[in-house]
Amino acid sequence: MGILRNLLTDQKRGVFGVAGEKRGYLYSVVGKMASVPEIKIVRSESLGHRSEVSSPEAKLGMRVEDLWDEQKPQLSPNEKLNACFESIPVSAFPLSSHSQDIELRSDTSLAEAVQTLSKLKVLSAPVVDVDAPEDASWIDRYIGIVEFPGIVVWLLHQLDPTSPRSPAVAGSDGVSHDFTADILDNGDSAVTSGNFFEVLTSSELYKNTKVRDISGTFRWAPFLALQKDNSFLTMLLLLSKYKMKSIPVVDLGEAKIENIITQSGVIHMLAECAGLHWFEDWGLKTLSEVGLPIMSKDHIIKIYEDEPVLQAFKLMRRKRIGGIPVVERKSEKPVGNISLRDVHFLLTAPEIYHDYRSITAKNFLVAVREHLEKHGDTSAPILSGVIACTKNHTLKELILMLDAEKIHRMYVVDDSGNLEGLITLRDIIARLVHEPPGYFGDFFDGVMPLPQNYRV
Repeated sequence: MGILRNLLTDQKRGVFGVAGEKRGYLYSVVGKMASVPEIKIVRSESLGHRSEVSSPEAKLGMRVEDLWDEQKPQLSPNEKLNACFESIPVSAFPLSSHSQDIELRSDTSLAEAVQTLSKLKVLSAPVVDVDAPEDASWIDRYIGIVEFPGIVVWLLHQLDPTSPRSPAVAGSDGVSHDFTADILDNGDSAVTSGNFFEVLTSSELYKNTKVRDISGTFRWAPFLALQKDNSFLTMLLLLSKYKMKSIPVVDLGEAKIENIITQSGVIHMLAECAGLHWFEDWGLKTLSEVGLPIMSKDHIIKIYEDEPVLQAFKLMRRKRIGGIPVVERKSEKPVGNISLRDVHFLLTAPEIYHDYRSITAKNFLVAVREHLEKHGDTSAPILSGVIACTKNHTLKELILMLDAEKIHRMYVVDDSGNLEGLITLRDIIARLVHEPPGYFGDFFDGVMPLPQNYRV
């Protein structure tokens, strides 16, 4: 297969809307949290129909189109797509805007890493080992790729009073203090108020812990990467069936990561292919026709609007999920959505919680909205509220909305707005391709277990 892999054994390399009756509508529950949620109706047609082949992603779609027309007529549409994607190398995937100019040094502090990732609005970055020699190979040059949510999960784990690794850190007076106790001994109100995050962001743990110190908790352990001549099919299977949210593409000659392909990047590529024959053949199927949603309402983890927002982040850590709906306690209707990446507002914008004695999920959504409006940032996904669809919507409609709103999940609701299920980017990509028998061979055989402190 030519996939790059390394079975790493030590921590140094431990890598890391309510639905309507008509088709063609998607609904967004926009949070006016002080009252009944406002319903914004969005026609999927208004999201745009990619009729002109101008973007790199659209040109890539045309390449798939040409291959599609060459496939044998007896092949099923799904088999045709597999064959097309197997014929295209990952080097053809457009470079992400930050893939080549964002790298974190291994001696970067967690505080600096959070600030950098937040400022650049990216979720992950490669970590370069500052002690590696100049002529090091790529596997020795990079410790791994750290994701912003991974930093947050690690911090929350350290602050868990049941954790054997809850740290004692030196205060400004040089005396060692139990950091967790400083926060938790003041009672529940301190845990759920701004004091928690003020203590966290001013702590020695946050300021002095280096990215390399948490390398054993990075998502990829062992480290997985693709060479430029690996196929799209390999990449799509790793992003879907094998649950990787992003994959580095390595230039062996330069010993550098040349590109990072994400699930959201693939969804954007698909959105740019709307109107092409192969995409329409696949994308006009309804969600119910392709077996979506996979996750039913009984398995959706949620939080009530009057519960502490910290509880939402703890639930996401404990359940290993990336987002959670905020629901009204009386009606159980969704009124907002919080993702793991949204915790950066508590770490980088302390003004959003100063006016609240207790930061409930409702307080959090209101405060973040006000913060973003004040700073003129209207692009943050958290402003989208709850984006919902029905089982009668098509894959195409779903993809166009996910791409337009820059979100990673879509809630499926019934005609009354009650949650019926959840669809993630991975679920969609998994419906695009399938793994042929024996495709990966013995590649995954003997892969070493994840490190004990793996939390993401």
